[in-house]
Amino acid sequence: MMHTAVGWHIEMEFMEDGRHTRAVAMVRLPDGSEVRGHGHASRHRVDSEQPRVGEEVAGARALNELAMQLLTKAHDEIDQASGRTSHPIHV
Repeated sequence: MMHTAVGWHIEMEFMEDGRHTRAVAMVRLPDGSEVRGHGHASRHRVDSEQPRVGEEVAGARALNELAMQLLTKAHDEIDQASGRTSHPIHV
């Protein structure tokens, strides 16, 4: 039987100006630390305005950066706990 030890809630915030969308993804971890990822999307001047698409692209990029930071954090914690340098964790 599997038990859920923790749950994470990721917050996303978007800033848009018509041609550019910026996104910030943030997760608070059980150890009290916060990890943030940033993403950006630009609409080409000939494309129609589709704010949701800009949010999806910028949001995905922010989540990708957040994921990479979490992998780095986990890798550093493995190294610290083991006292040696381990192989990088890949996506």
